[in-house]
Amino acid sequence: MAKNVSLASLDQKLAMAKRCSHEGVVAGAKAAVVASVATAIPTFAIGKMLPWARTYLNPTAKALIVSTAAGMAYFVVADKTILKTARQNSFKQA
Repeated sequence: MAKNVSLASLDQKLAMAKRCSHEGVVAGAKAAVVASVATAIPTFAIGKMLPWARTYLNPTAKALIVSTAAGMAYFVVADKTILKTARQNSFKQA
């Protein structure tokens, strides 16, 4: 038997989903900035100090290292934040 779902409850669920995803985007962006700084400083410092890194790590490789760390941090933190807020909202509704 299908539930009778009102338009108001659908709007409420949509608003809650938008809020969850917005919180995830904000948290992911903050984590990406932190990861970029935390990765860029040692990457560029090592590129100046170690002869091996000076030879084999060109600027493109250094940028790839930093952007990979930032991207991974963004997606991991955004996903965890969205799941956390969705779980909290499901417990509130139950």
